[in-house]
Amino acid sequence: MFGLSGEKLLILGILAAFLLGPERLPEYARKLAQFIKSLRTMADNASTQLKGELGEGYEDVDWRKLDPRQYDPRRIIREALLEDLPDAGIELPRQKPVVRLEKGQEAPFDSEAT
Repeated sequence: MFGLSGEKLLILGILAAFLLGPERLPEYARKLAQFIKSLRTMADNASTQLKGELGEGYEDVDWRKLDPRQYDPRRIIREALLEDLPDAGIELPRQKPVVRLEKGQEAPFDSEAT
């Protein structure tokens, strides 16, 4: 839970007991419990509303496919460029071969380049 282990929670509880004192500790514990209950109620209501709006077939949705962390633009572009274009008459441009300059040879100059 939030990266807190048992001993860290115990230390936080002891610190809360010392800082709040025995008079106010039960009141704050009650408020914390009410807050957690309200969070659970909100989560349950949101889940119920989501299921109601999605309708039937909600259980069949593969949520892992919709995870944005699965999005890899390089893979999508690679697949799009490598797929066969069906009878569109479009050819992908071919890459020009790389020309290596000999040692001491000057590189071509383009006066119109910015």
